[in-house]
Amino acid sequence: MTILKQNAFQKPADNVSETLAIDTLVVGGGQAGIAVSEHLGKLGVPHIVLEKNRIAEAWRTGRWDSLVANGPAWHDRFPGMEFPIDPDAFPHKEMVADYFEAYARQIDAPISTGVEVKRVVRNADRPGFTVETSAGVIEAARVVAATGPFQRPLIPAIALQDAAIQQIHSADYRNPQQLPQGAVLVVGAGSSGVQIADELNRAGRRVYLSVGAHDRPPRSYRGRDFVWWLGVLGLWDMESIQPGKEHVTIAVSGAHGGRTIDFRELAAQGIALVGLTDAFAGGVARFRDDLAENIARGDENYLKLLDAADSYIARNGLDLPEEPQARVFPPLPDCVREPILELDLAAAGVTSIIWATGYALDFSWLQVEAFDVSGKPRHQRGVSSEPGVYFVGLPWLSRRGSTFIWGVWHDAKHVADHIATQRKYAEYRDAAQRAAGVAPQKISLPGVR
Repeated sequence: MTILKQNAFQKPADNVSETLAIDTLVVGGGQAGIAVSEHLGKLGVPHIVLEKNRIAEAWRTGRWDSLVANGPAWHDRFPGMEFPIDPDAFPHKEMVADYFEAYARQIDAPISTGVEVKRVVRNADRPGFTVETSAGVIEAARVVAATGPFQRPLIPAIALQDAAIQQIHSADYRNPQQLPQGAVLVVGAGSSGVQIADELNRAGRRVYLSVGAHDRPPRSYRGRDFVWWLGVLGLWDMESIQPGKEHVTIAVSGAHGGRTIDFRELAAQGIALVGLTDAFAGGVARFRDDLAENIARGDENYLKLLDAADSYIARNGLDLPEEPQARVFPPLPDCVREPILELDLAAAGVTSIIWATGYALDFSWLQVEAFDVSGKPRHQRGVSSEPGVYFVGLPWLSRRGSTFIWGVWHDAKHVADHIATQRKYAEYRDAAQRAAGVAPQKISLPGVR
């Protein structure tokens, strides 16, 4: 892997301009940035990738200690490299980070680590962008934002204002030992919230899990993982979110070898389920009376996928074992039939709250006309409304699978192809300039192929 040292951004040789220049700058050295680099490299596009930390840093230090991938190793990977484990296993987060480092070496990605991009602005008097970094200034004809969807942890405004109770986002949770002794309220029933609640419960903590709207797919059904079912049913390729599903999380896990998440089973194991967290007042948490409804809708989603899978098997004459028990649910626990609507946190012994409430995008460094009034990127399959700016790694960039490892790789190919096409148009322009006796602008960066 070509790792550029920070001194590569110091004053260049006398025959190179003071400001370093490159055709395409990729911001972010995680799965999205590496995927973009692979495709740009194959197309011969001069580029560099800047990463403010280490390669795939979020996998190492932005998640809890026991995290494993939510998809099996055979599925959640780039086409050019397999994980060194059983294909049906779920790699630990450190293995995922090691995988991306190895992949970057394999493709000889020109990544410079420890360099933060602070500001990108469009040039007013010449093509391209001026990029201010922690190691100097770069001129880039194009900029790819590959910083991923998990940029700024979100804690809702309703959060309790009480210094006596420790409150952290799931991004800052590492293990049960970091929390003070006592019960824990986990807010959020997506993959992170469910896995953290389960881990705390297994560690002997009293856990309250706040369950909002969610989808609950089977981990596997009739001998096939749910990622396989989403693939053959065409659900990974859905191009837009279904109306009303914008804020619905997915409760799925690869932990403990991969198991279907059933909130009834979590309750049977000792976790107290509550509805959506609505407010805090006077040390009391208030929950909506929607727990039974949320679980019922999750069940509907689950059964709908089973029905679609059964229909697919019948249509295609597949010999897959029947699994009637998959449709049998345990009885609703007491905490669902008689829901807790208010919880006195002190009386319940709650000393910690973990907010597994997702992330917001943060493109404050990208100061160009590429965003709508709400701050969301304007783009078509990653090609921004601002010429020369691209996005990779965002949810639903082109399809449902866009934030998954394999989905990022395919989205990156589309973006790289678009960049290569634009370069061909520029080459035609430069040829015309040469024919007219006008020298085209040269782009070069010492140490970068």
